[in-house]
Amino acid sequence: MKLIVRLLLCVALFTPFLVNAQDSTLYKWQVTSKKIQNGIYELTFTTKGNDQWQLYGANEVISEVPAVEVEFADSSIVIQHPFRENGTAKTIVNPIFDNASFKVFQAAGTVAFTVTVQFKNAVPATLLGTFRYTYGKGEEFYPLSPHAFSVAMEGGVASATRIKIESFDLKNPVSNCGDDGTEGKGLAGIFLLGLIGGFIALLTPCVFPLIPLTVSFFTKQSGSKGKGIANAVLYGLFIFLIYILLSIPFHFIGQGNPEILNNISTNVWLNLVFFVIFIVFAISFFGYFEITLPGSVANSAGSKSGAGLAGIFFMALTLAIVSFSCTGPILGSLLVGALSSDGGPMQLTFGMAGFGFGLALPFAIFAMFPGWLQSLPKSGGWLTSVKVVLGFLELAMAVKFLSNADLVEQWGIVKRELFIAFWVIIGILLVLYLLGKIRFPHDSPIKKLSKIRWTFIVIFGAFTLYLVPGLTNTKWANLSLISGFPPPLCYSVYHNPVNCEKGIEPLRDYEEALALAKKENKPVLIDFTGWACVNCRRMEENVWTNEAVHHLMKDSFIVVSLYVDERNKLPAAEQITYHVKAGGEKKIVTVGDKWATFQSENFNAVSQPQYAIISTDEKVLTKTKGYTPTAREFAQWLQCGVDANRKK
Repeated sequence: MKLIVRLLLCVALFTPFLVNAQDSTLYKWQVTSKKIQNGIYELTFTTKGNDQWQLYGANEVISEVPAVEVEFADSSIVIQHPFRENGTAKTIVNPIFDNASFKVFQAAGTVAFTVTVQFKNAVPATLLGTFRYTYGKGEEFYPLSPHAFSVAMEGGVASATRIKIESFDLKNPVSNCGDDGTEGKGLAGIFLLGLIGGFIALLTPCVFPLIPLTVSFFTKQSGSKGKGIANAVLYGLFIFLIYILLSIPFHFIGQGNPEILNNISTNVWLNLVFFVIFIVFAISFFGYFEITLPGSVANSAGSKSGAGLAGIFFMALTLAIVSFSCTGPILGSLLVGALSSDGGPMQLTFGMAGFGFGLALPFAIFAMFPGWLQSLPKSGGWLTSVKVVLGFLELAMAVKFLSNADLVEQWGIVKRELFIAFWVIIGILLVLYLLGKIRFPHDSPIKKLSKIRWTFIVIFGAFTLYLVPGLTNTKWANLSLISGFPPPLCYSVYHNPVNCEKGIEPLRDYEEALALAKKENKPVLIDFTGWACVNCRRMEENVWTNEAVHHLMKDSFIVVSLYVDERNKLPAAEQITYHVKAGGEKKIVTVGDKWATFQSENFNAVSQPQYAIISTDEKVLTKTKGYTPTAREFAQWLQCGVDANRKK
């Protein structure tokens, strides 16, 4: 089980990089096209052979899998098999596949695979696709290695896809109302959440008993009270810094591609991996196994602990390592939450800083006031109960990540009422556990319910009862306190959900919205949003429904919602390779690729929600606006946009 946990953690952290890894450079491919007749082309993939490796024939089938494939994002493109092959071939017997015979190209000369494709829709001027080939030698075997390509198509239609709008001038809007920038917004709240996470981690069996032991060590071993306090404070400072350092690598992930963290957070498979990881975290907190780092890591750090500056640092590092079985799931929640939010690595740093500060603060305080140690409760079964309660909360978070994947793909599996039903069941089980009706491996029988336990029973019981109306198709099913966490009100098992607001029907395409705006002489209100965006749902359910906001949006604007995590593929004629302003290239293949790049290139942001007001001649009327939970403030900004449009 420990191995499974570590593998899952590795997959969660490194999947984004594996997905974008470069294909092998052993075979370098050139791709050309030739028009045969209208809508029918030949694509030829050419490479130099290698006498040390075996390139499998294009029409070979290995364990019911073709050795060569060509993939296009546009499903209307028909691939006519078989391939035509050109090169020096021979037959080999592969022991890996029960001594089956395969045709391979092993000579050092040129190898070419040609396939015919037919376009049912418009032929693009440049065709994007992925060519997959298979090669190996001996017991080494590399099936379907990818080579992404773009090739010019004779007589193709140039893409009308617009990304960068040169007339947008963010520095000189018609009116200066709006936000000065969304970067850094809400960081205090993220730090506070991390701080709460650090305090919660203190109440786990891995950390709480260490407080009096560590403080006593510093006060007794340092020779004087002042030096003991200084060392304990330094110890806390090192804990704080260690957790900040854990976030530093994520600041380098997005360099050159500011959308990468957003892509990670909305990646369907990664959300499913997080779903599994949180289930594993929950089972660990229930006491069935422990998530631990290798003992050699802790021993190495512990062996370097001493009384000097370096020794104190390694004592702090040892604490971080040996407490991992309790803090790991909490840190994992913080990490995943930051990657799934709209602030990227800076939010993660502030969250980790809050966590480290919350974890370190008691060690410094109790070193300054050692007499306060007597007021701490004794370690006991209550620490185990804290872990179990956290396990139930991890289950609730797991449901959220499953819902994210479902929303992005629009599978219709986790509808709003089913999501709430899961949370209601988790709440009921949690209350039953606190009442002593459910026990886990490390739990002792409860002889008497304490006042604190009764307090949490009331809190979780009340919250569970609050969720119950969410299962109904009534006006009480809105559940505004958790707005944004469940799926949208319209994503319902009911055919006609009563809370599904239909007063505003945003368009989904910028060009369509601009054309309609010109026709009706209204400004365009751009809503950059996402299926998995919590704050976007909060705005739609709590702010857009406000009477003043609703009136302005419906009567004074053409509203367009651009989903940056939309996975639907663009037609082949609209797919392009775009040169981003930060340098490098990006393939625009999906609808989400298009709108995410449109946002980052024109509005210097990758967070959602973000709102922009544009005139019919594509001038920026106001500064942009981010998440604004106060309806009055948002309405004032909308009115400012209307006034700016009249002024212009």
